Amino acid sequence: MTRISKYVSYNEAVKSQTATRLGIPNKPGVKELAAMKLVASQVFDKVREFVDGPLFVSSFFRSIDLNAAIGGSYTSQHCKGEAIDIDADVYNSNDFKNSDIYQYIRNHLEFDQLIWEFGNDYEPDWIHVSYKGSGNRKQILRAVKENGKVVYKKWGS
Repeated sequence: MTRISKYVSYNEAVKSQTATRLGIPNKPGVKELAAMKLVASQVFDKVREFVDGPLFVSSFFRSIDLNAAIGGSYTSQHCKGEAIDIDADVYNSNDFKNSDIYQYIRNHLEFDQLIWEFGNDYEPDWIHVSYKGSGNRKQILRAVKENGKVVYKKWGS
């Protein structure tokens, strides 16, 4: 199995049930793969070592066609290989929740965007985090639904 980092396999980073079901290719180019390796080594691997247990990657790389098929933002950093969605609740093999991961990233890691995805004031459904080789903004957002649409709001907690 090819790895892009210590804890992320290539297959894990590009897997998509939607891509498989619809026959959409989901293969990163050289530039996207390089960005994915940065996100994995600078964010995911560090979070994985913090929790000392498995974490579920719910979304990493998305081809432009796949992103369109799932209704993703046309500016999604997933298409550039710069973003990963993490869900600690899937394996539930350790004492860490998504909110713990969010706080760890916020307080200890470099990132471009950190998004508390839906959930409630105490626990997000998952965490979205992006990382760039340079120019990381440390932007903190919260995704909510308003009138049936996803809205990203600046958020300080």
